[in-house]
Amino acid sequence: MSKILWNLVLAAPAIIGAGYVNAAQAETLNQGVVAEPTAATEQHETIVAQAVPSASPATDNSQILNQINSYSVEGRGNSLDQVTSVSQFSDVKPTDWAYQALKSLVERYGCIVGYPDKTYRGNRALTRWEFAAGLNACLDKIQELIAAATADFVRKEDLETVKKLQEQFAAELASLRGRVDALEVRTATLEKQQFSTTTKLAGEAIFAIADTWGDSATVRGNGRPIPGTIAEDRTETIFANRVRLSLNSSFSGKDLLRLRLQARNVTPFSGAGLTGTQETRLSFDGNENNSVFIDKAFYRFPVGQNLRIQIDATNAEIYDGIISTLSPFESSGQGAISRFGRFNPIYRANNPGNTGSAGISFDLKLGDFGALQGGYFAGPNSNDPSIKNGLFNGAYAALGQLVLRPMKTLDIGFTYVNAYYPGNQVNVTGSTGTGFAINPFTGQTVGRVANFGRALSSENYGIQLQWRVTPAITVGGWYGYTMAYRKSNNDFAEIQNWAAFLGFPDLGGKGNLGGLLFGQTPRVTNTRFRPSGANNALRTQDYEAPLQLEAFYRYRVNDNISITPGVFVLFSPEGNSTNNTQYVGVIRTTFTF
Repeated sequence: MSKILWNLVLAAPAIIGAGYVNAAQAETLNQGVVAEPTAATEQHETIVAQAVPSASPATDNSQILNQINSYSVEGRGNSLDQVTSVSQFSDVKPTDWAYQALKSLVERYGCIVGYPDKTYRGNRALTRWEFAAGLNACLDKIQELIAAATADFVRKEDLETVKKLQEQFAAELASLRGRVDALEVRTATLEKQQFSTTTKLAGEAIFAIADTWGDSATVRGNGRPIPGTIAEDRTETIFANRVRLSLNSSFSGKDLLRLRLQARNVTPFSGAGLTGTQETRLSFDGNENNSVFIDKAFYRFPVGQNLRIQIDATNAEIYDGIISTLSPFESSGQGAISRFGRFNPIYRANNPGNTGSAGISFDLKLGDFGALQGGYFAGPNSNDPSIKNGLFNGAYAALGQLVLRPMKTLDIGFTYVNAYYPGNQVNVTGSTGTGFAINPFTGQTVGRVANFGRALSSENYGIQLQWRVTPAITVGGWYGYTMAYRKSNNDFAEIQNWAAFLGFPDLGGKGNLGGLLFGQTPRVTNTRFRPSGANNALRTQDYEAPLQLEAFYRYRVNDNISITPGVFVLFSPEGNSTNNTQYVGVIRTTFTF
């Protein structure tokens, strides 16, 4: 007998033992002494090789993948443990009739594995598929022994038994190997055709129909007229869109590089020719005539277990990153329908743009008690090297925030933002609230934010609360206080806003969201500034509170489509009850993929 044949038959006792033990199990089952697995252990069950149900030739791809995965994980993962001694099995005793056969398989050939709880479960049922998988595992062991040129005792009868077993289970072994080959072919095809091994494409498209009702605001918060306005409803129903495509890349599995393209044509409901106020703006508006541009470019990565850092190359929005706003209505595509209703406006303090606005932010977890967050966000000209621009000599916002979690369902945030605006970039409240609140030292702005004004700095304080009372009810709100300082003298302006909300997650079905919000949009409550000229006795102050009531319901059609009808009402727009109440209605359909 040649040396190779000698080595081949060397492992025959392993095959014989496996067949002997498994046949004995089947006989025991016929006698009605099967030990049923418990519910807690069913999900981890594995014997010589992983078990799968018998399958017809028409078994679909997902079933094949599951079967092949089951066969291939023997000795790995959390579902089973390799043992080196039969004594490691807590349910196997020397008095068991198959003890010696099992001992040989475990200690001599390493062809048997056990469960994580160190049991073997010898009374468990065995299928032909399981036996074929076990036989395949032992044949692999034979090849290892041949390759290692191991020498030991062998008998001719053992070799004959191996041959008979191979013949008896030839169909099952051929099917198993055929499926593995087919899976390898499919995997190779996918690898060749995939876009990237590190990048995934994600998209969002919004189709919206919207309109406003009610006459345009015509007077400011201090009673002075708004130039160019007429007390009539001057808006028409619109149908518009916003499309975003994101390339999300990860190089370690924990980091994220995002490049986002955007195109939109949602003309804001604002300006002297429309509503006379910025308070009627939608959460997703903006109009670049559907020109495609890079809307977002950032890289986020962890440092250790508790710290995350994000570096933005452009359009670093405080609220669209790792800084928590503590609002369930934050998303412009899935949350509130109004600009004000999304979150506390102080998170818009940096007034970013798409040409520059670089920034860096961090999120440091404080165990289960909360997080410390902060960042520095440069202005729209952070990419401009000219005087009074760049990263540190132009507009900026520096933020610090402490988020406390006294219990798992309650989050409380304390926020401070220090900001600076050059004279041509003043937009204190991020285009929310009254014109005086947006630009407190030049008078009201209408339409797009004024490109003129006096340089100012601001200190912004906010407190946010979100309490998940039950899985189906969330309550919360925010309060924001801003003190703006004119840089050329000692003029100041106090700006305040607040809101309370009710959220109803999964209302009427999983993935749905009902929302109610009532609050005061940003307004100037006190100021020393008086515009020059004949009307210098009138301060630029909003003497009445502009209030907003909003209701919306997001209905999830399926995993990729949601429809959100909603309406919000403005009382005393521009902080003056002389202005008519205005209504804004929208039906927003959001597609995600």
